[in-house]
Amino acid sequence: MLDSEGAGRARMLHPGEALPYGAVPVLLAGTTVYGAVCVEHMLRSWTTALPRPWLVLIADAPVRPVPAARYRFRALESRLAGTATVPYLPVLRAVEGAEQALEDRDVKAAAEKLRRQMEGK
Repeated sequence: MLDSEGAGRARMLHPGEALPYGAVPVLLAGTTVYGAVCVEHMLRSWTTALPRPWLVLIADAPVRPVPAARYRFRALESRLAGTATVPYLPVLRAVEGAEQALEDRDVKAAAEKLRRQMEGK
């Protein structure tokens, strides 16, 4: 969703791999308490030598996250460059890859909104 043109602007960073100069780190998490706990653990080991990451929350259900998850995510906001959300998109459960998902108009719309939000437009 962050690289819909396939230009290589967004890619996975493997453990131990150096962050490329000028890159913006992005953490992905589900909107569950488990997702919030994982983000918290990641941020505890985040070094000040790295830029603050964006957090992209992927809705795991068509309802608001439970209060415990909302509270935890809110408490972590000061350690983040920003937080963006992706709504619940049922088609994401049925596709094999990003290319197939981006054929869906709802996914395209959510991807465009996500990119605008992260670029500050």
